[in-house]
Amino acid sequence: MKWMGLNELRESYLKFFESKGHLRMQSFPLVPPADDNSILLINAGMTPLKKFFQGIEEPPRHRVTTCQKCIRTPDIENVGHTSRHGTYFEMLGNFSFGDYFKHEAISWAWEYLTKVLEIPEEKLWVTIYEEDDEAGDIWANEIGVPRDRIVKLGKADNFWEHGSGPCGPCSEIHFDRGEKYGPLNSFEEAEENDRIIEIWNNVFTQFDNDGKGNYTQLATKNIDTGMGLERLACVMQGVDNLFEVDTVKNIMGKICSIIGVNYHDDEKKDISIRVITDHIRSTTFMVGDGILPSNEGRGYVLRRLLRRAARHGRLLGYHKAFLYEVCDTVIDENLSAYPELGEKRAYIKKVIQTEEESFSKTIDKGTEILGEMIENLKKSGEKTLKGEDVFKLHDTYGFPVDLTKEILHENGFEADEDGFAECMKVQKQTARENKKLGGGWDNAKNSELDKLTTEFVGYDTLECATKILAITKNGEIADLCGQGDEIGVVIEKTPFYAEMGGQVGDRGSICKGSLSVSARLFRADFPPAIP
Repeated sequence: MKWMGLNELRESYLKFFESKGHLRMQSFPLVPPADDNSILLINAGMTPLKKFFQGIEEPPRHRVTTCQKCIRTPDIENVGHTSRHGTYFEMLGNFSFGDYFKHEAISWAWEYLTKVLEIPEEKLWVTIYEEDDEAGDIWANEIGVPRDRIVKLGKADNFWEHGSGPCGPCSEIHFDRGEKYGPLNSFEEAEENDRIIEIWNNVFTQFDNDGKGNYTQLATKNIDTGMGLERLACVMQGVDNLFEVDTVKNIMGKICSIIGVNYHDDEKKDISIRVITDHIRSTTFMVGDGILPSNEGRGYVLRRLLRRAARHGRLLGYHKAFLYEVCDTVIDENLSAYPELGEKRAYIKKVIQTEEESFSKTIDKGTEILGEMIENLKKSGEKTLKGEDVFKLHDTYGFPVDLTKEILHENGFEADEDGFAECMKVQKQTARENKKLGGGWDNAKNSELDKLTTEFVGYDTLECATKILAITKNGEIADLCGQGDEIGVVIEKTPFYAEMGGQVGDRGSICKGSLSVSARLFRADFPPAIP
């Protein structure tokens, strides 16, 4: 068993399964296909391959291997507070669509771990579904794993299913990290103490569940394998957690050098360092896959991660934009597998810098006002911040609700989420009424817009060359916009006539080179003169 870098491990795995007749496929983007509305972001190695497992599409080959980029955010509040929670990870996988099954999957997993990586066999444990005697016999009789290191577990641990449809038992391989993590009195106790950790999971998709607890054998059986790359790197590098893996550690080192702190000097600061390290990995890849910060959907996930990271920079005493600088290290550490990051380097940095600088305009004032609110809560003895105050921070000062809740929680308080939701409901109703006026931007928030004027030239021509003075999204000036966004464009002059006197506003197009977008005039900053 020798030390191996994360990038070396990734390549080693993919090459091994190529040697077993698998087609190596590049990681799919983090954005799911347009026809998959079940998730916002790819969160597992098999997720982009569902259409092949379901038989909707014919796979390019019936044996496939990938290393898939993934984002998971349900445990985002734990990121930083523990050494193992993260939002970004890579999942190694080998897949069979009606080709090989248990014998090959089990044999190759063992071969890769013990022969290629040279992990000592005595350090590995195996779990199987308690009713899967077939897998147990393969492990014991064909592979030679002692029966006392083959652990039978129930459905909760070793059976993969989500309601009705294809499902099946799992068999996991676990690594024993040694006595320094605690005694080995039992498998369950050692697993709870993190002495024994799961590194490989084979899912044997062999049944169809009718949703009523009845299982029938599938005519075509599949293999879905998953192994976390960062977790495997922890094993091969002999480190405790993902933040000490070589590529991640280098990103952390860049953060520390910019801010001027040292990891392991102060546990409170370590939390912030880990948050920034994890979140900048996630956001660099998300922007690289075309996601832009916004107030909804996956764009909101990106915005939340970026702003959370920026705030933790301030908690470390650093008040300048810096995340975009760390992007260079994230990109450089991943270039061998994701060369497209290098091609998009300038774009990724610009998006992150713009969002970071935009947030800096709101965070300091919002933090100050929230601090005053917290002091008032302490004096009054109350434990919950009123929904109106949460809404005021969000609506007037642009302070993210999640950040408000996080800071309140850090200080032992809660937010009145029901009250906030009611305030939002009223605001949305008002916004719907204002849409009759073309999205009605709030003059109080957009004084800069009111300084812009547009010249109407429609009495003399139906088209003209002009300049874009500003772009708006959601009623406010926007620094960035992406494909699919509905935006407003303030231009220097226009032939479009506004909606007035019962007339419908003009429709047309705005073009630059070969790019053309449909447009309609909703609001005019000029009163068209009567000729």
